[in-house]
Amino acid sequence: MTETQTENRYTVRLSDEGGWDVAILDPEGTSVFHRACADEAEARTFASTVQQHIYWLSEPKFRSYYKLDEPGE
Repeated sequence: MTETQTENRYTVRLSDEGGWDVAILDPEGTSVFHRACADEAEARTFASTVQQHIYWLSEPKFRSYYKLDEPGE
């Protein structure tokens, strides 16, 4: 991370309650994206990809990539 880049505060949550799914949580912990997955392998692969994007992308680029609303919208 460069000195001018701020930390991306989004997080990803993987769940197997009632079926495998992945959620993206905004900085306040609210689920803003949800994807149902066929099995554990698909869920873990998608969650890993999202986690990499959280690390690599700034919050504005991350929101754009996943088509998430701006905070407060």
